[in-house]
Amino acid sequence: MSTPSPSTALHPTVEAVTRRIIARSEATRSAYLTQVDAASRRKPGTERMGCANVAHAFAALPGSDKFKVVAEKAPNIAIVTAYNDLLSAHAPLQHYPDLIKAEARKLGATAQVAGGVPAMCDGVTQGFEGMELSLFSRDAIAMSTAIALSHDVFDCALMLGVCDKIVPGLLIGALHFGHLPTVFVPAGPMTSGLSNNAKSKVREQAALGLVGREELLAAESAAYHGPGTCTANSNQMLLEAMGLHVPGTAFINPGNSVREELTREAARTVLGKPTRSSVAGTPQDASGPSGGSAAHSVASVGAKVAPIGKLVDERCIVNAMVALLATGGSTNHLIHWVAVARAAGILIDWNDFSALSDVVPLLTRVYPNGSADVNQFQAAGGPGFVIRELLDAGFMHADVLTVRSGGLREFCSIPSAKADGSLQWQDAGASQDDSVVRPASAPFSASGGLKLLQGNLGRSVIKISAVPDDRHIIEAPCRVFDSQEALHQAFGAGELDRDVVCVVRWQGPQANGMPELHKLTPPMAVLQGKGFRVALVTDGRMSGASGKVPAAIHVSPEAAAGGDLAKVRDGDVIRLDANAETLQVLVEPAEWAARPLATMPEALRAANGVGMGRELFANMRRSATAAEQGACTWF
Repeated sequence: MSTPSPSTALHPTVEAVTRRIIARSEATRSAYLTQVDAASRRKPGTERMGCANVAHAFAALPGSDKFKVVAEKAPNIAIVTAYNDLLSAHAPLQHYPDLIKAEARKLGATAQVAGGVPAMCDGVTQGFEGMELSLFSRDAIAMSTAIALSHDVFDCALMLGVCDKIVPGLLIGALHFGHLPTVFVPAGPMTSGLSNNAKSKVREQAALGLVGREELLAAESAAYHGPGTCTANSNQMLLEAMGLHVPGTAFINPGNSVREELTREAARTVLGKPTRSSVAGTPQDASGPSGGSAAHSVASVGAKVAPIGKLVDERCIVNAMVALLATGGSTNHLIHWVAVARAAGILIDWNDFSALSDVVPLLTRVYPNGSADVNQFQAAGGPGFVIRELLDAGFMHADVLTVRSGGLREFCSIPSAKADGSLQWQDAGASQDDSVVRPASAPFSASGGLKLLQGNLGRSVIKISAVPDDRHIIEAPCRVFDSQEALHQAFGAGELDRDVVCVVRWQGPQANGMPELHKLTPPMAVLQGKGFRVALVTDGRMSGASGKVPAAIHVSPEAAAGGDLAKVRDGDVIRLDANAETLQVLVEPAEWAARPLATMPEALRAANGVGMGRELFANMRRSATAAEQGACTWF
């Protein structure tokens, strides 16, 4: 375990939030670790299981591998993959298992594809019925991961996947097998195409009817044009901050010469035989000067990777939360990381995020918080720069376990290939573009850009990092909609050309699975562009798309679960005040208390449960917890 530099004191708010999470989680975390320890003490599967069980498990292995794992008791790596060739983000994973198996053989180990997990894309299903399966696919992925690992013949695991829902699902599943050392293996981002600003402009023109389908499709195809992730990159940033990747792996593009070697390095790492980066002449856990540059040497070491259940502790979770806030990351993770933490017996809530957001500086301007894409972020310094700045400024715990023996300081570097193809790491150095990344001493904002809003509508979150300062407070009469289609119709009819707060209800986990409402972005942006003061209030999700329009999302309790969002009527004046962190319907308290809750139309509820396989998810809708509790279906 690494230790923080004596010169870097942990920020008091970060320390206080961590302590209260530890106290809150004492019983659940203790029970979880007891379970992990019990599983860790067992003999390997080849020794515990009956002969028929073992024969079934390894029947398809090549003879030499079968001999290694059975007779020589060699380590056996479980590969859990989210590969499919429909989605750009996961298509590059196709040949990863072959690379991993070949590398495992070199190291005297074996590897098997234990199972595959589904991976769906919000970009494909956006605005259609399939989108209502999106959030629940996370728990389906977690269950699929558990099914894969339940064969119980593995000594460690590699998780192959990227994108929202997939990574949280894999992580939740892996944490239920917390005794296994586990490394996550991403595929990298798509190379840059049409800029985000240009794409957004065409979308707004299409919303106004100024361009047709042909022009819009051409723009979308120029933006999303090849293999790799599109905009769902927050997961990879958080995994770097948690120390679950090979350092610097997150944002190396598919097809890059380093990408294949980093996948091989994942196998070496999980087997405890990584290529280690160490700053020449400096202890690995020491803090270097901010903005400094140092060459890294390479040496093979044999440090055993800690079980993932031990590695992901309260400090690790706080580090992920801080990284999310410092990069203006996806609001989806205010749901997903609550669930991830719960899987490790750790209890966090939106108060924790809010307290951290008040003090964690915003260090990046990456879409939708800025015009830069993730490739520009990587070129400017990427995760290594951000993690180093946060460590040096005392916003992250340095005293954490990671999958590398050098601790979190190893994640302050950028990988590259030497002339012979082997890996080397270089310190991220100073920012290469201060319009994209900045040091903690000169951030874009002194706070993290996420706010918890509270008031008589319940609790919600808003991402203000891209919202103009003069739009942090919106007060206007509201218009209530039961679907995003209804809002589109009203927009098309010119009914929203005024100051208005658009309320879109019945979009929570129990109502319809809490879909992303990305299709609301263009019309809302058009209205704001016309000079109207507009905002969105919804119990649905809108991660990565709300951008410059103020949007109070994830309203909890949701309307379908008896939340006060169901009391709102057309014409009620709503005040969204991000500065005061309030969301209020300006109705007399006595009148508000007496006002009955509207009920979700039965026709709408019935329609939400039919078609595109939604019938199979009925139990998930019934049992889903609130957004602030992670929208979980498994506890």
